[in-house]
Amino acid sequence: MTDAATITDRAAYDRAVEHFRRQRIALPTFAQLASPAGLDAQRRARLSGVDPDAADALNLFRVHWYNDSARTGLAEVPAHVVLPEALTGVSAPIVVALGDRFPMIHAHKVLPAYACLVSRLVAGRFDPTRQRALWPSTGNYCRGGIAISRIVGCRGVAILPAGMSDERFQWLERWVADPGDIVRTPGTESNVREIYDACEALARDSGNVVLNQFSEFANYLAHYAVSGRAFAHVFESVQARDPSLRLGAFVAATGSAGTLAAGDWLKERHGAKIVAVEALECPTMLYNGFGEHNIQGIGDKHIPYIQNVTNTDAAVAVSDRATDQLFVLFNDPEGHALLRARGVSEDVLAALPHFGLSSICNVVAAIKTAKALALGARDAILTVATDGAAMYTSEKPKAVLKHFGGWFDGKSAAAAFDRHLARASTEHVLLMGPAERNRIFNLGYFTWVEQRGVTLADFDARRDQAFWRALHDLLPAWDEMIAVFNRHTGAA
Repeated sequence: MTDAATITDRAAYDRAVEHFRRQRIALPTFAQLASPAGLDAQRRARLSGVDPDAADALNLFRVHWYNDSARTGLAEVPAHVVLPEALTGVSAPIVVALGDRFPMIHAHKVLPAYACLVSRLVAGRFDPTRQRALWPSTGNYCRGGIAISRIVGCRGVAILPAGMSDERFQWLERWVADPGDIVRTPGTESNVREIYDACEALARDSGNVVLNQFSEFANYLAHYAVSGRAFAHVFESVQARDPSLRLGAFVAATGSAGTLAAGDWLKERHGAKIVAVEALECPTMLYNGFGEHNIQGIGDKHIPYIQNVTNTDAAVAVSDRATDQLFVLFNDPEGHALLRARGVSEDVLAALPHFGLSSICNVVAAIKTAKALALGARDAILTVATDGAAMYTSEKPKAVLKHFGGWFDGKSAAAAFDRHLARASTEHVLLMGPAERNRIFNLGYFTWVEQRGVTLADFDARRDQAFWRALHDLLPAWDEMIAVFNRHTGAA
């Protein structure tokens, strides 16, 4: 990270400036994405007339949590829903931030994609006129990367497992410059190594630059400063209605570990415990295990380089049987009838389509966390719905066939509710002390030192919280570099 805030290739930087000058593209700072209400009135007025799903450069200024329901204006507080005990079976209120209001891809992964590219652009470490951006992902990050690439006028390549949802590939086919810019790797959600291998082969060409969300600290920092601030605002708005509330925990699936960085912000300011979540069918943190699962969007079989393991308080595993079955429950009339009869309000029912598979995983993990930590009515748990059900429409009939014999009715709905919500257990919950943190941290050695060539000194430095605190200094430095870049392009 020593060169992250300095221009390393002046010629590449100058070409990027000229490229952005010709296209008249301005770049938002991280501070503007964290507090978009501070945008100037002229830009906000121009934004109001732009389709949030268009490949328009102004949509870069919508890569934040404050988009309103139409995604054309700003909400005072980021969109969220408070799940009641009638749904969760626990008295601790579970507050879910909704990620499907982000532009272009209806998922929050467009934020780290922007962060990873812009931090390289303004340091002369990516040349949009000569290089292709490679976006390794299990779905949403590569879509975000393709969207950002298209907006800024460079080639982007999506690299993802062939077994991901049909909707992801349909979106990519509409957005890539060439069908060859979609690289399908073997396997499904948990086959991250195969993605790395494909990137390694492509990166032998210096014209290809890998923007690896699992190791780019811009991913961590964007979520720390932008998502962390937004989630704190969500909690504080809920707390304002009930001043007795405290923030007991922040719960998020590991994935690339970017979203977990928001937990560092929330722990610093509200004392929240940080809970990392993985699939029970691939329990890397809990049991040094491996396997296949269908909780699309969380990745596994390794510990991401940007995962701040030694600041984590618990690890929880959730089965894809729970997420598959609850996905059907949350998106079927029979399921809604059952939930309505159990006392779930219409407002909460209306929010359920905002929950994709990994979002449901986070909710189930939050319930397990509430039980394991004995959190009560005054202990809020904050989690995130990273994307919505629209990205998994094709998964519903598969789940009905696999788990319910092809027919979902009231009896099926009651069984799914009772098993995965009302009777969610504290099995597969690990409360972490120094020994557990070090064991999980050490697992990363095999990926990053043995396979990816990270030096042992760089790998081990991440064990100390001073390392992560020092990273925060990059944010104001990058914002100043973005401002200077915009002045050079004249697009600000």
